[in-house]
Amino acid sequence: MKRGVAAGGSALFFALAPGTVAGLLPWALTGWQADATLPWVVRGLGVLMILAGLLVIVPAFVRFVVDGAGTPAPVAQTDRLVVRGPYRFVRNPMYIAVVLAIVGQALLLGSAVLFLYALVAGATMFGFVKLYEEPHLSRVYGAEYEAYRRAVPGWWPRLRRSGAQRRTPPGVSTRRLLRGSRPWGWLTVVELIARLAGGPRPGWWLDGRWVE
Repeated sequence: MKRGVAAGGSALFFALAPGTVAGLLPWALTGWQADATLPWVVRGLGVLMILAGLLVIVPAFVRFVVDGAGTPAPVAQTDRLVVRGPYRFVRNPMYIAVVLAIVGQALLLGSAVLFLYALVAGATMFGFVKLYEEPHLSRVYGAEYEAYRRAVPGWWPRLRRSGAQRRTPPGVSTRRLLRGSRPWGWLTVVELIARLAGGPRPGWWLDGRWVE
């Protein structure tokens, strides 16, 4: 798929899928009416969660266009397995970002309905991944996906390296790894958190294998 087509398809899917689940439906449930008595600290936390969701999901969509030459939509999937950007840390960053955005709105608005909706949406996405997405990716990408699946967790970001994974393989340039690790040199949210927490840099997926 040509990159321009992939970009257009990804933008359309962004509006139809995350835009509906994390935008249109929360608006339909609440009218985005906030509880005026809610403490500003709670509202501020909600805003931060919404921003965190956006900072995860936008680079994830970009990686589908840049690396995969496709879209996240099942009807226009990528030519290659997408494993860079946020996907270096966790296999399902888009679903996590959507739930973050919903919970953030629940905090911002003081809406118990949105908390319940976040639970339902999260459970639905988890079931979709387990029943359809993971078996499908395994059939399409075979051993490459299985190796990626073993190396990267599905739902909790991998922020620390094990001792056996700290060596860069012979002949692999650190500069090459850094150059291919992030779109336009941006730090992903989870990498920033890892650095602030003092954790080592997570690994990279290179030439069909996980390296550090």
